Amino acid sequence: MKRLVGFLVLVLLAVLPVPAVATARPYVADRQTKIDVMGEWAHPDDDTSIIGPCGVWHQLYGVKCGVIQVTRGEGGGNAAGNELGPDLGLRRENEDRVAHYRSGTVDIFNLDRIDFFYNQSAPLTQYFWDEQETLRRVTRVIRETQPEIYIGFTPTLAAGHGNHQQAGRLIWEGVLAAADPNMFPEQLTGPHALSTWQVKKVFSGGSTTGTGGTTTAANCTTGFTPTGVDTVAGVWTGYNSPYTWPAGNSQAQTAGTPKIWQQVADEGRAAYPTQSRVMYKGVSVPACPRFGMTESFVPFQPNSNAAAGRDDAILFGAKKPDPGGLPLGTLEYITFSRFYNVAGEPFQATVHLKAPSGKLAKGNVALTVPAGWSVSGPQQVKEKPSADLTFTVTPAANATVDQNAKISAIYTTKHATGYTDNVVRIVAAAEGRFQRWGNWAEYDQWLQNTAPQANRLGRSQAIQSMGIGQTIDIPVVVHNWSTQPQTGAVSLDLPADFTVDAASKPYSVQPGADQTVTFKLTNTDTTLPANQNVSIPIHTATGTETLTLTLVPTTVIPQATPVVDGKAEPGEYPGQTLDLGRIWQGAATCTGVDDCGVSSTGEGSTAKVSWSDDALFFFIHIRDDYQSYAVTPAECVGHWQADSVEILLDPRGNASEALKDTANTFKLGIFPFTQSGGPCWERDADNHQGYSSGALDTGNAPGVQVASTAQWVGSNETTVPHAYAGGGYDLEVKIPLADLPAAVDPSRLGLNITPYDNDDTSAPGTTTLRHIDMSTRLGWSALGSVQSDPYRWGLATLPGYTPPAGRPTTPTPPNVSNPNLNGALSPQTIAQSARNGVPISGRVPTDDLKILSTKVRPTGVDLVTSSKGSGTARAFLTSGQIAAIPVWTTSCTTDPPPDYGFTPCAITDGATPPWSPNMSGHLVNQATQAITRGVQHWTIPLTAAQRTQLMNQGHLLVSYETTQNEVQAFDIRIA
Repeated sequence: MKRLVGFLVLVLLAVLPVPAVATARPYVADRQTKIDVMGEWAHPDDDTSIIGPCGVWHQLYGVKCGVIQVTRGEGGGNAAGNELGPDLGLRRENEDRVAHYRSGTVDIFNLDRIDFFYNQSAPLTQYFWDEQETLRRVTRVIRETQPEIYIGFTPTLAAGHGNHQQAGRLIWEGVLAAADPNMFPEQLTGPHALSTWQVKKVFSGGSTTGTGGTTTAANCTTGFTPTGVDTVAGVWTGYNSPYTWPAGNSQAQTAGTPKIWQQVADEGRAAYPTQSRVMYKGVSVPACPRFGMTESFVPFQPNSNAAAGRDDAILFGAKKPDPGGLPLGTLEYITFSRFYNVAGEPFQATVHLKAPSGKLAKGNVALTVPAGWSVSGPQQVKEKPSADLTFTVTPAANATVDQNAKISAIYTTKHATGYTDNVVRIVAAAEGRFQRWGNWAEYDQWLQNTAPQANRLGRSQAIQSMGIGQTIDIPVVVHNWSTQPQTGAVSLDLPADFTVDAASKPYSVQPGADQTVTFKLTNTDTTLPANQNVSIPIHTATGTETLTLTLVPTTVIPQATPVVDGKAEPGEYPGQTLDLGRIWQGAATCTGVDDCGVSSTGEGSTAKVSWSDDALFFFIHIRDDYQSYAVTPAECVGHWQADSVEILLDPRGNASEALKDTANTFKLGIFPFTQSGGPCWERDADNHQGYSSGALDTGNAPGVQVASTAQWVGSNETTVPHAYAGGGYDLEVKIPLADLPAAVDPSRLGLNITPYDNDDTSAPGTTTLRHIDMSTRLGWSALGSVQSDPYRWGLATLPGYTPPAGRPTTPTPPNVSNPNLNGALSPQTIAQSARNGVPISGRVPTDDLKILSTKVRPTGVDLVTSSKGSGTARAFLTSGQIAAIPVWTTSCTTDPPPDYGFTPCAITDGATPPWSPNMSGHLVNQATQAITRGVQHWTIPLTAAQRTQLMNQGHLLVSYETTQNEVQAFDIRIA
């Protein structure tokens, strides 16, 4: 045996391929590299909507799905372990691979962008992601894998998370860039030359609402009628998958019978224990996931045609020939002379046709327009490689304003037809829009300058905020979309408790021009209403827009001299008592008056604030009936996973206007107790996040003091009482203003205080509390996602306070503390790159490194390499199946790969196996080698036990990075 181990043969499985010298022949992805349906998302677990559909498409139609993952989610919490930063990224990458693996989606392209924290700002995301480099990587992956269909987030502000918004934008930008020879032309030349690539269909931000269809039978979109103008394709997930129910399963399903694809999808959707997901233990019923198409360059079937109801309809014209009969690869789409149009005024529509090879068949093209509209007559198509046919379209004089209108085209030949459509929008001749600012203005600029086709998804909403009892300007920009001068007046419909300086104000605007009229709006009530959002319609002579105005609480912070001892002594806090009992998340699941923010005794959660010298002092009283999980020092981050209070401070009161959101703020999350007894605190999602107390203190909040009256009950077991003594706890906190990222503006300090209430988080059938997010969230200013929106925080003034001279008024550059994982350090990424040839992270490939020989000895693996230049090589020895490492434990004994332990056979199943430091035992050893020009001999040490472990599907994975950031990947099987 020793002799056999000592002379193991190392077989080269795959190396990043060395293309032949570039020729005039276009690059064509081989089947190992080619992706048919590509999804793109920001984080692992954003992408679970395609698990079931891709499984069906893969099994029935031979479709290969892939995922572009911009980040690995290193900025998220970790409910399953202590990994943070790159270590968490490695674990979350595996979770994502596990979730998708059974559906045939084994190619997940991580772009190695940093996941920094929850925010709602695409510009902030661009700042952290290096916008142009990220687009470069997306473009390379598209050109390398040549997907036909692209699916993912909407690029609109409706995506919520700023990372989600930017990931959605990268879909639209990537599709444009991949097809444009002027974008990243260096990818199109040289020894690794690619070709431009046209994605055929895009599903990003489309509406799937409608009536009809079914969830109980195949071809589940048959009879479906969309509510909107987007064509909708669906797929039934009731088909049997290749995966079967194991004997003894807790769901009482017959052993050996197939799981339907929806079951596989729901199990995969739960496969993210780090993100507070728990093992799926239910029995799924069939569903019909649907996708709204927002762009197509090929003929397709409209929902009015029966063929559109088929479960493979999404593939028509792209992966499969369209039922209309045009050859696969035929391009057919419509563009317009302008997207925004006025009733009664003509514009041009152009139908573009291109044959996949040879010439188009003779025929004609006719347009169909909405009722009451007019269009020029059909046009002939000649036998040429392509055609561009332009029609004149005139909307009806009474066309509905502020609505998209569909225009369709039919290309008819002797033997085939091809359908396509697109939309325009009818707008008011004189359109009055609240003047956009911040993220809303930036999004509209992106639509105008970068991705005009995405205008079909809608422009930004009209959003503003103001403090109760205050006066603000309301600027309205009147634009003339027509060919005639427009005159009239702008007026506002005021809700109760508001006044304005004039009932209306006139405008006179020439064609194509703008005019801004400004109102002064005053809120006359000093009591915060139950609904903090009010609607204010804005009228011109021809149109209306509604402004959503958020009312936020205000307070005056007095000067006093508190002592941080957990008690509010007379005179320490003479200011207003702030009500923290308003709920902004968790209302559907909270129970009891304490959890839901209202106390039966009238004493709810409150706060008082004072300032002294150069610091703020807080006395916070929290009403709570159940003490949550107690954290360890290493868990004193991610405050939402245990009872906590967050104090949020925007020093200039303008972080949202500056497009930095909470990156320009200070946010302190305080745990009132820990397993060590006393409190701990951390900064999160702000200008310098990370540990802030104890041995792990990163120095990001010097001088902060916290006194807490909460005493840990001494156990995380629910078998002991978990009631707080006195029905809650008090916190007293000192925050030096020097810790804030900029000098405080004493006339406009953004302020919020948000308690997080976690109760019994133990899993069913167990008695141990978990470090997991099941929180009810309260606040002084309580609106959805208020933790990420400084413009929705309350406003405070500090009479008498003056910042020290020289303290900057511009916030310091943000520091996210935890870096992202470099794909060259991920064995799973390296193995994928070596297999499919797509360079790690979509970076520039190289073939500089050669592995000349390898040999396993009793004490190590010897490598001989040759390189044309210098760089860094990283070697990983792995064993077992590493493409998808199980995330759950199970007592089922007949649940072998490839089902990977997704099924419970006992109520206690669903624990998470240890991950660090060796990827659940799959990482045998690793080494890093500095590479220089020429031949080198180097060794990865091995113990006897490690050498034995390599007998189980052993692999040597090697990544190489040159000093120019080029990459290469190798996978060598130890057989």
